[in-house]
This record gives sequence, C-alpha cells and structure tokens, in this order.
Amino acid sequence: MAEGPKSQMPARRKARKRALDVLYESDLRDANILTTLDAYVGRMENPKPEHLPYAISLVEGVAQHLDRIDELISSYAEGWTIERMPVVDRNLARIAVYELLYVEEIDDPVAITEAVELAKELSTDDSPRYLNGILGRIADYAH
Repeated sequence: MAEGPKSQMPARRKARKRALDVLYESDLRDANILTTLDAYVGRMENPKPEHLPYAISLVEGVAQHLDRIDELISSYAEGWTIERMPVVDRNLARIAVYELLYVEEIDDPVAITEAVELAKELSTDDSPRYLNGILGRIADYAH
C-alpha cells in the first residue's frame, strides 16, 4: 500500500513528529510523559517504524530534563509564559531544546530548522518565526 507525501519525510523528522504526538498528548491530559509514551508505543502495530527508537529517545530525554528545558524556554520566550504558548509550539520547543543541549550529533541549525518546519505544518502562522527566535537565542546561550 503506497503512502502519500508523508512517506517522503526524513526519518528523524518522522521521529520528531512522533515525539511531538506523545508530548502533546501528555501535555493536554496533564499526564506523566513516560506513562503516555508507554501507552503510545503499546498502541502501535508491528512492525514498529525504524525511526521509533529516536522518537523514544527524544521523549525520554525531554522527560528527564523537563525542568531545565522549560526554565530555558521560559527565560527566552519574550513576552510569553510557557503556559501561554500554544501546546504544539511548547512541545516543539521542548524537543528542539533537548536536541540543542543534549544530542551531540544534531547540529544546532538542524534542530532549529526541524522545529520551524514542523511548526509550519502543524501550528499557527506566527509559530515558525516565534520558535526560530526563541531557539536561536537558546542556541546562542548554550554555546
């Protein structure tokens, strides 16, 4: 069975999208991230996609470092509290900040671009520019 244009999406972007799905669900339900991840993976049919391990590592990394990640996002989200950010943007920012700080093999511009591209696809018209600004400032701080 042929897939649509999504099949052309690079594996890491698919992984980020899945990580976003889990973080979004957890955020909306105010549920534990790792419990939500376990349930999400449990609902998936076999064979599991090849990009799933990276998605899991993103979710687990965000969960492990959530306080520090949210502290940075709050510090650099000029004019917004993290609670007021759209749920999609908040969780895209969390994934990108995790990659900026803790994933050595992902270059900063790639982490930022990926968050911006997913925001273009999934969030508001203002989200890509807003996320680009926050993440750029955090990347400058981190290095």
